[in-house]
Amino acid sequence: MENGSDLLEWLGPDASIIVFIYLEHPADLVRATAVSRSWRQFVIANGLSKSLCTKLCPEVSYFSGIKEITPPGTVQLDESNSTTEWRNHERDHKIYTYINSFLVSTEGATSCISYCIGASSTDHFPEESIENTLKPTEEADWGSSYWSSVGEVDPAVPESLMYMLNYDLAFVDEIMIRPLQEIFEIRDYIYSSKFVRFKLGHSKLPITPAVFNLQQSHQIADENYVWTYISPQYPMEEKNVLQSFKLPRPVLCIGAVVKVELLGRVLKHDFDDLFYICICDVQVRGRTLLPLLAADFSETVHGHGGGVLLKYNPMGYVESDQNWRPN
Repeated sequence: MENGSDLLEWLGPDASIIVFIYLEHPADLVRATAVSRSWRQFVIANGLSKSLCTKLCPEVSYFSGIKEITPPGTVQLDESNSTTEWRNHERDHKIYTYINSFLVSTEGATSCISYCIGASSTDHFPEESIENTLKPTEEADWGSSYWSSVGEVDPAVPESLMYMLNYDLAFVDEIMIRPLQEIFEIRDYIYSSKFVRFKLGHSKLPITPAVFNLQQSHQIADENYVWTYISPQYPMEEKNVLQSFKLPRPVLCIGAVVKVELLGRVLKHDFDDLFYICICDVQVRGRTLLPLLAADFSETVHGHGGGVLLKYNPMGYVESDQNWRPN
């Protein structure tokens, strides 16, 4: 500007806010903070990184607050209210800028399922249990390795598979599923579903690695979970390949629970005239926010409390309960 005057001063705070909210890419906001000290202070003081993050990743609105972790022996400084307020603004800016960085790249995504929680039904237990979907190949030592639903007369009866991820806070980019194929002389059978849908969230009840039995449906009932994201339905192909279902954007899974809903049955088996769904491989690909960020459910366990806290670890300090899940 003429005479070196600042654009923010020329526009005024209200008009400047309107201009800045049109920045829709996290990189643009980062560049804005590098223009000048006044621009950086304006972005931080007005919480623009958090506003953009909430817009691009609505799941962050589930956090009721931030719990900052400090290493043992840290001396708490006697600060003025204004100094403390500014420090909190800077902390929030760092946190949400970090989260925003996961929204612009999917590099580093890995398979991140820790264990199975349960299945809505199982035909032959334990030979056809959900645990078989985590084996890397279709063939195990004892034969085909897969999960099978029970047979149903009605092809509209859905099925569900539920998994716990390795991290209580992770961005999920895609989920991969391979339906079972059985080859016979007369015909080949592909036990796919018509559609698939995904739910991400956390449990209201204690969860531990499942002791598998035939009564798993209560473990995965929706009323026992808080779903912070529900995907659209995706069509599943009748092919024995690892099919990729990429989410519309990277989704923040708060609580490590992923539910795979298999909607609509395709195959009616000749020997009993019942419809089945059989899956031999499930992968959830995502990225952890550790060691900087984690989730704290201590105020929400068993369905009580006000909300989930976002745990912030500025020095990469790892608490013993950093990977805490409701248990």
